[in-house]
Amino acid sequence: MKKLFVFILALIILAAACKKAAEIPADPQTVPVKAPAGTVILTPEAVAGGGIAVEAARTIELARTVKALGELEFDARRVAGVAARAAGRIERLAAYAGERVSAGAVLAELYSPDYLAVQAEVLQAAARVARLKGQPDETAARSFLEAARRKLAPFGPAPDEIDALVNSGEPRPLLVVRAPIDGIVLESKAISGAAVAEGADLFRLADPSTLWACVHLTEKDLATVRPGMEATVRTQAYPGREFPGRLVLVGASMDASTRTVEGRVALPNPDGSLKPGMYVEAVLISNNRRPVLTIPASAVQEFTSGRIVFVQTGPTSFTLRPIMTGEILGLRIEILAGLTEGEVVVSTGSFLLKSEMMKAGLGD
Repeated sequence: MKKLFVFILALIILAAACKKAAEIPADPQTVPVKAPAGTVILTPEAVAGGGIAVEAARTIELARTVKALGELEFDARRVAGVAARAAGRIERLAAYAGERVSAGAVLAELYSPDYLAVQAEVLQAAARVARLKGQPDETAARSFLEAARRKLAPFGPAPDEIDALVNSGEPRPLLVVRAPIDGIVLESKAISGAAVAEGADLFRLADPSTLWACVHLTEKDLATVRPGMEATVRTQAYPGREFPGRLVLVGASMDASTRTVEGRVALPNPDGSLKPGMYVEAVLISNNRRPVLTIPASAVQEFTSGRIVFVQTGPTSFTLRPIMTGEILGLRIEILAGLTEGEVVVSTGSFLLKSEMMKAGLGD
């Protein structure tokens, strides 16, 4: 009986304690708030501790751009062939494939009976002018000398070299083959000691200081692209580096197999970093500008529904919003749908909100 009395007394004391606790008002800072679906509500301390920062969506003026893939080639205007100017025999080679040469540099020397014969004709005409100086026949002799000099010119010597020949009175035993441009020897068909016919191909040179990026333009982009557009070219060989150029040609016909039109971008290459044959991506930049709604690219998160952002709906509340994105513009990204200008999104810390939302989903 005594034990029953003690048990009843304990129940009475416990009930009184529970009633008193119920009468104490709850601290709103400690009571969890049930957030609407798709919304995360944090305490001010959590916002500060999570490093959450916000930024408003804003519109910027953006030039229209077209992306195209292609390959690098030598500028055809800076490629030169070197042929034998006379029949003869190659006595010496001075340049080989892969070597860089300057304009006027000696590539080879050729023994040519025809070259020797024309030199002899020039020297005979010069000697006749010297003998007839001051005489009535001097004028005719000078005409013969000029005719002989013109016959020598196709062999390649410059006028000052012909003057030096006349002054020396001695023929040059070998015909010098010189580089017509600065560049790289792409191909050499010359073999020391080999006989060559007049007009035979000896060398092919190219100047790599300017290259062509031959890009493939799709049909949908043809209304946008125009010669003269600025271009930026990127290549896998130099990640993060951009090479400026200019679109100089849009092809006149479409390739039936690829359904693309060739575009040609002139690309300065002063340091030789770019090599013909490299694959490139070109971004062509139009002079026409368009308004684009943008937010920081860091605000965008991938979620089950696709790409989302968190829109600030209160001092410490943030609501998930699906969006459609367009071009990446440096540190910003184009918004095609889902936001309006002025709406404030979480630019830093959105991953924390995504994690909180996923945990809440797991809890539910």
